[in-house]
Amino acid sequence: MTQMAQEEIVSNTKTVMQGLEALRVEHMTLMNNLSEGSKNDPDKMEIVKRNMENIELGLSEAQVIVMLFAHLQNIEAEKQKLRTQVKRLCQENVWLRDELAITQQKLQASEQSVAQLEEEKKHLEFMASVKKYDEIQENEDNLEKSRTDPVVELFPEDETEERNNMSPTPPNQFANHANAGYEIPARLRTLHNLVIQYASQGRYEVAVPLCKQALEDLEKTSGHDHPDVATMLNILALVYRDQNKYKEAANLLNDALTIREKTLGENHPAVAATLNNLAVLYGKRGKYKDAEPLCKRALEIRENVLGKSHPDVAKQLNNLALLCQNQAKYEEVEMYYKRALEIYEMKLGGDDPNVAKTLNNLASCYLKQGKYKEAEMLYKEVLTRAHEREFGAINGENKPIWQVAEEREENKLKNRENTPYGEYGGWHKAAKVDSPTVTTTLKNLGALYRRQGKYEAADTLEDCALRSKKEALDLVKQSKVLGVTDDNKRQKSGNSKEDNEDHNKRVHK
Repeated sequence: MTQMAQEEIVSNTKTVMQGLEALRVEHMTLMNNLSEGSKNDPDKMEIVKRNMENIELGLSEAQVIVMLFAHLQNIEAEKQKLRTQVKRLCQENVWLRDELAITQQKLQASEQSVAQLEEEKKHLEFMASVKKYDEIQENEDNLEKSRTDPVVELFPEDETEERNNMSPTPPNQFANHANAGYEIPARLRTLHNLVIQYASQGRYEVAVPLCKQALEDLEKTSGHDHPDVATMLNILALVYRDQNKYKEAANLLNDALTIREKTLGENHPAVAATLNNLAVLYGKRGKYKDAEPLCKRALEIRENVLGKSHPDVAKQLNNLALLCQNQAKYEEVEMYYKRALEIYEMKLGGDDPNVAKTLNNLASCYLKQGKYKEAEMLYKEVLTRAHEREFGAINGENKPIWQVAEEREENKLKNRENTPYGEYGGWHKAAKVDSPTVTTTLKNLGALYRRQGKYEAADTLEDCALRSKKEALDLVKQSKVLGVTDDNKRQKSGNSKEDNEDHNKRVHK
């Protein structure tokens, strides 16, 4: 039944109600007339009463229909109102679902970001813990009982730490750094030795004026573009470098490089030495991109002059790897270190200190990439080789320190009091003063164990490293005293050509 039909029914019902109302009035009049008449007709009265009842019934039903229609209208209005509310609620529900979906996406992104930041924080904390164990090159050069290398030593990764602990360059390093591949002329030997001696003692107030006076005299007698001038420029640059005057040192090295290229040729070993010194200097100032091409050119010269399998080439590869590592070029870093390892092992043997140092450097590269397993393997290899070199082949009774540390980690809750340091003998002597790289490896592997939650193993290695460091410092002091005496003896013993040739042979041995 449509809305229009309902309205027609109600309209007709109201018309009927009006008609019934009129009939009711008429029947009331008839009833009054019949009751007042002289002749009382019961039959007529009965008929009128029945009609009145039917009329009343009809009126009541009509009123019910009208009221029902009104009620239906109210219900319909309420229904429309509810539909409108439902529609609005559905729209709000859709909007809220969209907002919830967007909020969930933001929450997931935030959780991922927090998780990533937590991992980065843990990695940075770990790197900070191992950073203090980086090799300090000054001590390595004084401690290693290896051949004196004419290539400048590797510069440390943590430049801030190095600058805060700067110490003078030892005498033999000054000579090697400045004059690799170029024999000092007789007229400069005495002055050269004096400058090196004062600089190695930290007496820069004497060394610098001596260098400047020598430069002035050389330029007057031989001109600026002379190899001897370049030699003094190199020495003065290294003095400035020890004083952290990197800008002045760089200017002097660039001047020396120009002179040596012009007078000795672009492929002379002395040019390579100057290029390397300049690259190291730029590295100390954080200018790794500027240092890298200089280091590569020095490498090319050494390969051409000495051959691609010469140990000096391996030393240059180490420097180049460090420059690339500071630029996060890890593929190149691994390539350079592995090539350096091949050269050292082939030419000097697996027991050479440079092998352990390069393995340690490669492990540090793996650490920076989060490759902890690879780094751990290399650290263990360094310690294993050192142990075999000191105590012989490994067996059940002769274990390397890392294996002992791991066993103590496994048994720490059993017989900790019955596993004293002495159970692995005098292992700390295997990391004595002639192998600071092993001491550094002990610290690095200890930090790695600590990162993995192996605290007993970490304590074992760090305790061993502390014992070794104490012995090393004592011998460093002795070696410095002996080194000064030997240099003075060489200075006083004369400057004959035979003596200098023999000295050069020992330097390049």
